[in-house]
Amino acid sequence: MTAVMEPLAKNDRIKRNGPLLLVIMDGFGIGRENEGNAFFLARTPVLDRLMREGMYTTIKAHGTAVGLPSDDDMGNSEVGHNALGAGRVMDQGAKLVSRAIESGDLYRGAAWKEITDGPKKTGAALHFIGLLSDGNVHSHIEHLYNMLDACAAEGLKKVRVHILLDGRDVPETSALLYVEPLEKRLEAHRAAGLDYRVASGGGRMVTTMDRYEADWNIVKRGWEAHVLGAARPFRSATAAIETFRKENPGVADQYLPSFTIVDDGGPVGKIVDGDSVVFFNFRGDRAIEISRAFDEADFSMFDRGPLPNVTFAGMMEYDGDLRIPKRYLVPPPAIDRTVSEYLALSGVKQYAISETQKFGHVTYFWNGNRSGKFDEASETYMEIPSDRIEFNRRPWMKAAEITDTVIEAMESNKYGFLRLNFANGDMVGHTGDLEAAIIAAETVDLCLRRLIEAVGRCGGIAVITADHGNLDEMYETNKKTGAIERDKKSGLPKNKTAHTLNPVPFIIYDPNFKNDYRLSDIMNDPGLANVASTLLLFLGFTPPAGYLPPIIELA
Repeated sequence: MTAVMEPLAKNDRIKRNGPLLLVIMDGFGIGRENEGNAFFLARTPVLDRLMREGMYTTIKAHGTAVGLPSDDDMGNSEVGHNALGAGRVMDQGAKLVSRAIESGDLYRGAAWKEITDGPKKTGAALHFIGLLSDGNVHSHIEHLYNMLDACAAEGLKKVRVHILLDGRDVPETSALLYVEPLEKRLEAHRAAGLDYRVASGGGRMVTTMDRYEADWNIVKRGWEAHVLGAARPFRSATAAIETFRKENPGVADQYLPSFTIVDDGGPVGKIVDGDSVVFFNFRGDRAIEISRAFDEADFSMFDRGPLPNVTFAGMMEYDGDLRIPKRYLVPPPAIDRTVSEYLALSGVKQYAISETQKFGHVTYFWNGNRSGKFDEASETYMEIPSDRIEFNRRPWMKAAEITDTVIEAMESNKYGFLRLNFANGDMVGHTGDLEAAIIAAETVDLCLRRLIEAVGRCGGIAVITADHGNLDEMYETNKKTGAIERDKKSGLPKNKTAHTLNPVPFIIYDPNFKNDYRLSDIMNDPGLANVASTLLLFLGFTPPAGYLPPIIELA
């Protein structure tokens, strides 16, 4: 903790008798009303009414409003929930890593020296594992390029790259747009006498990048491909991608199977004793499990085989509480004085719930990248296990179960503040399936009807918002004109699986409204970080110093 904290000052000018419910509709943005906007196309009578008749505005959820380098950067769940929980804008992963590279601090740090010393002295390999794209949500390919060039400049003779294919935060079949330039760069290093090669890979949703322990088999497949060299063999990453696409036409990059690159001598880049490994994703949720597999001596999630003795580092510290990983190249953002910490100190009982795919978003990210609770006695976390299936096949996901459980918690009268995340808009939006995304939006709307009815019965207030956009653009659009991009041969729209740059809704449902507040007319372009102060006012407190101003003002 970097600041001395005291309980919040009371301010009862708004507080109601019932609880405050925060509903985060993951992946719901306000975009152009066209044939690719699942939110617009869906039948959402509850949201329509709340936005038409209630207290409603839009807020920014991307770019500089959530601590990213520029307003060309899409928001994501990590930075969105950080902002919601912190009440301030913090410089985030992509920005911190870019700054550390540009300044040279990354290469002067102890961690970089530790992971390069062995390969320099012994000729062992330095392995890079991570998401190969410029989506800037989990990683950025330019960070990898810069580190490869640094390795060459420092005289490392052997480098291997294990590529995780995106198709989620970038166009769904764009893998070769990243693989081909990488191969050219590695070829240039080989021409200079260095042994730099791609060694393995696979789609991010089936290889390595599991989160919240939803499916350890994903990590196991990555381990087998990267470490053991035991995935399906190919002579090149390009050959693997092209073969998989022929075998399964229409498959998105994120679902491509694991593969290992081989030559006449077998796998070209197994990870062995004496090697060093860098996981170059900066975002934590999908980096924790593979980090544990490398770092933990007592590990039982799957059989790793003979554990190689390697020097492992993450791009950043992915879990500050659990110190995962033990070694990292760039320090994470220091987020203190979160809403949860203040409420725990001020005697407010809290309840956080989501399904597995977003559970860490209302706990870990919300709490400033802290995995534990601030107060065991006053905080309750509830995780609903997610389905292990492609989400467009079951777009309703666990929204109904979350709704059932949170209504029960509200009606228990135990909690002053409850927060939930509906994963549907984001997880289904990432599949690129418009029809499924429409069902996802309609599912959330149905659940909202039940939630606001319960809020009314309990005499509370509901705040409804989102962490970023997604299902509001299910088709690629021209950045200049906004027109939907179409395939030249078929004329069909091109599916989009990435987040959007659109603002998100901010709705207040207050059935006992007393004209005691209004939307602020002095707010200029509010963002997610302004929500925290708003919540604290509804809970009967004055927001603390340093928090961004609330989206409402007292009447």
